[in-house]
Amino acid sequence: MADSEWNHTALLVIDMQNDFIEDNGLVRMDGGEAILPNVINTVEKARHRGILVKWVVRKHDPQGRDVELFRRHFYSTGKMCPACKGSPGAELVEGLVIKEGDYKLVKTRFSAFFATPLHSFLQSAGIHSLVITGK
Repeated sequence: MADSEWNHTALLVIDMQNDFIEDNGLVRMDGGEAILPNVINTVEKARHRGILVKWVVRKHDPQGRDVELFRRHFYSTGKMCPACKGSPGAELVEGLVIKEGDYKLVKTRFSAFFATPLHSFLQSAGIHSLVITGK
């Protein structure tokens, strides 16, 4: 791809948070730790090429008021809840850092593409190609 094309490309890094990746994560997904080195490498290469890095993370109200109905049982009073705002589980895994110039999109459901400002952000930034990594 020509250098000028990278100006219209964004890297989406999806759900690379402790609760989804770490062995003790509350909603750990198989294979998360195995892909971490490749995700770190991809972010570094994107930054080197000047590609916009867009982080897609889940962060929820500790009381579960913004969670899908079928997940509300995780958010009972006194329980640790997955990807709660301010919790260690909601933080990016070690080795991944949001830097100045990156963009963070907080979602409260499975998809970054439904009922989020992702489309309008990409459109206004002139992005028409995506590279997607993460869980």
